[in-house]
Amino acid sequence: MRHIDWKVWSKTDRLYIKEYEEETNLACHLLVDCSKSMGYRSQETGSSVGESGWSKFDYACTAAASLGYLMQQQQDSVGLVTFSNQINQTFKSSSHPSHLKMLLHELEQTTPDNRTDISDPFLALAAQIRNRGMICLFSDLFLDPEELGRALNQFRLRKHEVIVFHVMHHDELEFPFQENTLFKGLETEAQLHTEPRALRQSYLAAVDRYMERVKKVCATAGVDHVLLDTSLPLGGVLSSYLAFRTKSGGKRR
Repeated sequence: MRHIDWKVWSKTDRLYIKEYEEETNLACHLLVDCSKSMGYRSQETGSSVGESGWSKFDYACTAAASLGYLMQQQQDSVGLVTFSNQINQTFKSSSHPSHLKMLLHELEQTTPDNRTDISDPFLALAAQIRNRGMICLFSDLFLDPEELGRALNQFRLRKHEVIVFHVMHHDELEFPFQENTLFKGLETEAQLHTEPRALRQSYLAAVDRYMERVKKVCATAGVDHVLLDTSLPLGGVLSSYLAFRTKSGGKRR
């Protein structure tokens, strides 16, 4: 009875039920890793190895920009955080079209630097982002998976939906090197001159173990894990994931 529109009844002598449309706009925060390891790109531009010649950072920025554009098209608000071992830049979420242009400009002007460390930055971010929303992390996750789990839980405890877009260069996934190669650390001073073919099997086994640990950490935290291989067309990867979310009903609990 409390939903009957009595004003309409008094004028028309007919009973109408009031219906309400709830606003469901979502705040999405794009967290983009800009540590030095994200700057890796293949030296064989145009080959089957890293055919686009993009660095991991280029790929991550394009993925973040694409997702931000899609969010704004459905009237959701988008924010941006760039980080390495500290928070570099923070932009609050907004649905205004000019806001997205500002975020794209920031990504374009950013150069990867410093080491990956999310423990302190994510603790601070979790306290800053108070309203429940969506957290999209774009990173190569060059860190201890247990540290990743603790960081993700900071957001999950505050009821945020979290998606990890794990950006890996095709070289890192397939280790296609053939000739004697000098490997240089991007976030450390370490160097190793070696015969890659002798290391390939043990390297790939180590990568598989690492990926399984990351997936397990994400699953335990109730977080989606999406692998982004830089050799694959970005549009197809994002479309497949969004189709999966639509089919599965979207949110995790």
